[in-house]
Amino acid sequence: MPAPPGAPPSFRSVLRHRHCSRLLIASVTGRLSLGMAPVALILAAQADGHSLATASVLAALYGIAPALGLPLLGRLADHRGLPLPIYLGAGLVATALSVLALAGTASLPLTAGCVLLAGAGCPPLEGGLRSLWPTVLPDDAHVRTAYTLDSSTQEIVYVAGPALAIALAGALSPAAALALAAVATLAGSLAFATARPARTWQAAPRNPDRLGALRPPAMRPLLAALVFLGATAGALDVAGIASAQKENAAWLAGVLPAAFSAAGILGGVLFARFQPSTAFRPRDLALIAALYAACWLPLLAPLPAPLLLAAAMLPGALFVPLLTVASLTLTSLAPPGTSTEAVGWLSSAMRLGLAGGTALAGPLGGHFAVPLLAAALCALLLGTRTAPGPAVATA
Repeated sequence: MPAPPGAPPSFRSVLRHRHCSRLLIASVTGRLSLGMAPVALILAAQADGHSLATASVLAALYGIAPALGLPLLGRLADHRGLPLPIYLGAGLVATALSVLALAGTASLPLTAGCVLLAGAGCPPLEGGLRSLWPTVLPDDAHVRTAYTLDSSTQEIVYVAGPALAIALAGALSPAAALALAAVATLAGSLAFATARPARTWQAAPRNPDRLGALRPPAMRPLLAALVFLGATAGALDVAGIASAQKENAAWLAGVLPAAFSAAGILGGVLFARFQPSTAFRPRDLALIAALYAACWLPLLAPLPAPLLLAAAMLPGALFVPLLTVASLTLTSLAPPGTSTEAVGWLSSAMRLGLAGGTALAGPLGGHFAVPLLAAALCALLLGTRTAPGPAVATA
């Protein structure tokens, strides 16, 4: 059924355009290892006799390593096109995960090296996809909806990925989960890089600049805000475990983050349906961030498990809209010819935040004050440091 005149384009409208479905599915498939590998690494390390603490450190190394590699591979994509860094990154990831699947994790030096290589080699599929949206879609409204769709599908990576790794590890072995993560990276990357828009895309001409995408003054506080946004999600995972123990409800540890992610997908769908037809202003980003922070307040109350689950869906519903507008703002700030690198920095900021939020929430007992504080700092940075600026129309 066609949308009413003047209504924002729907997800279906975006996916009907040529190449869009292939690019999105390939990107999600290629990024599935980001959700699978941390859980598979923990299970594999424990199966080889390592402690949970050691296994968690390995998973943390994997989580942080893309923060180093994605901006570099993104810059390479802006200089040389998308296929080269995607093939290079996918090859590194597949090789490293395959070695872990075949050799196991008994040797910690070998394991740590492979883990760092697998993380740092993460191919720039997210940045590549966001660089391609304006080339395969007809107007700014479709690009904004595509960004919301992309942000929503990231929730699938971090829900389906761990669930798939756990299921495969239980049915076969943790090594099988690592092997599937390697295959998914290769398959998704090949499907993406061989699509015609990816093969023919070239970044806009750029001025030689060592800072690249980081040159604009407003870019750095925005990235700092995204670190705190990522920290809210990282702290939530620990808070779910702590709440499950407190409520004597083991199911809550997995269901709470899943409910947050499911609400994010729903929030993305609604945001795409009711987003304004005009360009986003920086004050819109600050407002959504402030609402996101306020939505964490009910979680401070001593709620029973079912109400806690419902309360976690409040910030979850705003996570994707906030990430979408932040992504649009970031790419609008990026100097010409640095779009893929800019999204690499976005991914780096989010992953550093995820790792930091997890690391900080543990010693503080998994209290919901940690994601609340991180969300408040995110809103403060966006409200005070990025308020001036142009409207955000496209990527």
